[in-house]
Amino acid sequence: MRPTTKSAMKCLVALSALVLFLATMGWVAGDKDRSDIDKRLEASANVLSEIMGTPDKAIPDKVMRDAKCIAVVPSMIKIAVGFGGNHGKGVATCRTEHGWSAPAPITITGGSWGLQLGGQAVDLVMVITNDQGMQHLLASKFKLGADASAAAGPVGRDTGADTDWKLKAEVLTYSRARGVFAGIDLNGSAISQDKDETRVLYGKMVDFADILNGKVAPPAESAPFLAAVKKYATQAREQGSVNEPAPATDKGSPVSEANREPRN
Repeated sequence: MRPTTKSAMKCLVALSALVLFLATMGWVAGDKDRSDIDKRLEASANVLSEIMGTPDKAIPDKVMRDAKCIAVVPSMIKIAVGFGGNHGKGVATCRTEHGWSAPAPITITGGSWGLQLGGQAVDLVMVITNDQGMQHLLASKFKLGADASAAAGPVGRDTGADTDWKLKAEVLTYSRARGVFAGIDLNGSAISQDKDETRVLYGKMVDFADILNGKVAPPAESAPFLAAVKKYATQAREQGSVNEPAPATDKGSPVSEANREPRN
């Protein structure tokens, strides 16, 4: 009887130690997950700031001015050995009546066949250009090139006014490569809500559309990312208003009455 009791005690102690170990591992894993999303938010802010900080390669002011949503995926991995594939995690925000929405974690996955060999890490920025593209994003999952048209966006802060980007794509893509590939093709890639990181960021599962429609308060950790988006979107609108032609008078002349030549 006594040996049985001792054995039971040993089992109980071992079980308690196992439970404590698993609980500790879960706490550490949770901390790591939280750290990952915090770093991704910070990296997304840095990517946007660095891209917009290079005037000849920046997203044009008129694209930023009219953007419905902006998504940033820092360090998306693209690798190919006979066929291509990509995977990355990032965050998206949409314009609402009260400013930019809280960030919604996203994933992008996809691939393309072709004779390829190599790999790269890519910083990716996607600009949703119209309401139709925004509705695709709010659906929480869509495929570029199938559900929503996508194209490489025009670059340069002062891109000419004749650019017909609005007629070509619902999503404009910009990338900064740090590998052997010279460019990036996102057609066929699927964008969806990252449900795991949504739970980590907000402490529970939150509907994708609720986040992007501005129904959820942004967490404190998202402040740098949202500040960067607001800065460049506001800057683009201000620059656009400065560059607009002066309003004409009722006779069609841009000359105001105050500056009109006096009559004889």
